[in-house]
Amino acid sequence: MPKSATPTHCPYCALQCGMNLTVGPDAGVEVAERADFPVNRGALCAKGRTAPALLTSRLRLTSPLVRKGGKLEPAGWDEALDRIAGALDGARHKHGPDACAVFGGGGLTNEKAYALGKFARVVLGTSQIDYNGRFCMSSAAAAGTAAFGLDRGLPFPLEDVARTGCVILVGSNPAETMPPALRYFTELRENGGTLIVVDPRRTRTAEQADLHLAPRPGTDLALALGLLHLVVAEGRTDEAYIRERTTGWEEARAAAMAHWPEYVERVTGVPVPQLREAVRLFCAPESAMVLTARGPEQQAKGTDTVGAWINLCLATGRAGRPLSGYGCLTGQGNGQGGREHGQKADQLPGYRKLTDPAARRHVAEVWGVDPDSLPGPGRSAYELLDALGTDIRTLLVMGSNPVVSAPRAAHVEERLRALDFLAVCDVVLSETAELADVVLPVTQWAEETGTTTNLEGRVLLRRQAVAPPEGVRSDLEVLHELAARLGVEKGFPADPEEVFEELRRASAGGPADYSGITYRRLAEENGVFWPCPASERPVGAATGDSTGTGARTGGSGFSAKGTPAEVHPGTPRMFLDRFATEDGRARFVPVSHRPSAEEPDEEYPLLLTTGRVLAQYQSGAQTRRVDELNAAAPGPFVELHPRLAARLGAAEGDPVAVVSRRGRATAPARISAGIRPDTVFMPFHWPGAGRANTVTNPALDPTSRMPEFKVCAVRVEPVDRDQPGAEVAVRA
Repeated sequence: MPKSATPTHCPYCALQCGMNLTVGPDAGVEVAERADFPVNRGALCAKGRTAPALLTSRLRLTSPLVRKGGKLEPAGWDEALDRIAGALDGARHKHGPDACAVFGGGGLTNEKAYALGKFARVVLGTSQIDYNGRFCMSSAAAAGTAAFGLDRGLPFPLEDVARTGCVILVGSNPAETMPPALRYFTELRENGGTLIVVDPRRTRTAEQADLHLAPRPGTDLALALGLLHLVVAEGRTDEAYIRERTTGWEEARAAAMAHWPEYVERVTGVPVPQLREAVRLFCAPESAMVLTARGPEQQAKGTDTVGAWINLCLATGRAGRPLSGYGCLTGQGNGQGGREHGQKADQLPGYRKLTDPAARRHVAEVWGVDPDSLPGPGRSAYELLDALGTDIRTLLVMGSNPVVSAPRAAHVEERLRALDFLAVCDVVLSETAELADVVLPVTQWAEETGTTTNLEGRVLLRRQAVAPPEGVRSDLEVLHELAARLGVEKGFPADPEEVFEELRRASAGGPADYSGITYRRLAEENGVFWPCPASERPVGAATGDSTGTGARTGGSGFSAKGTPAEVHPGTPRMFLDRFATEDGRARFVPVSHRPSAEEPDEEYPLLLTTGRVLAQYQSGAQTRRVDELNAAAPGPFVELHPRLAARLGAAEGDPVAVVSRRGRATAPARISAGIRPDTVFMPFHWPGAGRANTVTNPALDPTSRMPEFKVCAVRVEPVDRDQPGAEVAVRA
């Protein structure tokens, strides 16, 4: 590595791939391979390779903007901050603290997420805070917590995937969403293991599978229950494991037995022989895993769906054992850490529950406030956005673009416009920022230091490599300045390491305990897996349990008796000895299939599912500004099966409209035999006429409050190329 290179991590997905950044003689930033980081081992996708493009001032904000006469105009920092503080202060005094809301992002560093949650609850006194990570893996988190007592996306390192015997990959397409991770599935097969992919589309990932199951969207729950039915019927359960390490099996088994194979075939469209083959492949080796992603999770029954896949793992003894288990492939860059430290509506730092009196006392002591002053849980993400302009009068957005990323997006855009005041902190002028009264230009990944937590629960140090442009400040500086203007002079430092030191103390003893992790340690190691308490045991004592929820002694580096303690190694593999429940046993949760919130009918006879493409990321606010990525994926499209296209009279590239009860999105047709004839697909990265989330359904999971992005009833109509707006739709 050149002496001038800075080891850091990619700003995009939850792999948080390692990379080296070098500043050239012309001040340009170049990405170089970093083979020592074990997650990507030097490999980078196109998004990672081109990430420095956005560091140029030509593509990003470098001055605050304030709305004057209906237009956003450049302004000084003091004017912009004063406007925001005045609006927030006025709203809370006139309408109460809950008139102020905060909306965060799964790409914010742990330090920013922590400070944002503290700012909302201590400075504003509002309960109205949530973040776009609610749209990512909240269903998996809810199901994992119910079953295991604790959720961490992957309770084992990615390297274990390559060494297990079989993986069922449900609703995930890593070949396009996180390409460097695909090597683990390739190595799995090279090592003699098998890969089963569950997806209504024959994606690039599905093409590499030993078995591809293509269920009708919204029927993943029935599919999982059908597989468990066959496991029981064929005598493939691990009775000793069930007896020794679980509870609730009888009720879960009874629920599964109501989903016999022929019924499941009718519901899902997956033939019975494929169901039987999936069970055979999954149960044959000594070890196996189920990994889920947004496909089964972004449904109004996502928590139950993930719970059914967990039940399959538990019934076959495939959880809490080496090279076996259930895991969730987190999507956003800091989707894991972002929800652990307080920007989620119902949580305090350390993954503590806001309703837990002991948790409130602990965090309040760290913050120096009365526990009773902390507000209770507020609205979930979509419910918060839906309430804008009603009892919520002002909104601060940090690191999110809900105009493109939220379901029923046209309605969300209307609610944003209905606010008395909107402030947005962002790197670029996103579609949400364009609606704001004040926009603040903030630093990005390579211009600041901070920690993130990847999909494995590995806490990482992302180092500053370059200075930000003049006129740009960090989000932590923004919160520091706003807190001071709102009467809180202390407690909001702008230095990220100082914030992390407080985060360590606030998380100590919680489920996501970071108290044993320091910047110095992260600089010397390739990440540390939480939970990692500051001290676990006196030197020479026996190793504690592998849930990582054992002894907690605070941040002194000594045991409770004052004996010098060993440095906790972190917890790469969880649940090997016991689960994080009171009795150490995993919980079966009985679930049954039910229809999606919106089923096809005569007016809307098709199903829409949404997802991502290789060259774009999330709402596209950043990647749509990179020439190389736009050349690879210039705009939205509607993927149609040839039979459906023929029925519509649509050829490749013809503009078509996807229409639901919520709105209409238009984009060119892409004809593919790799999608079910009853299903259409749209990527969701673009605004305007091709905005897929104009159409999607905000129906919420009753537990996780996850919207049903992945399935809604639609019809598809041809669009006359000469019709006004058709050309815009094609180029959108």
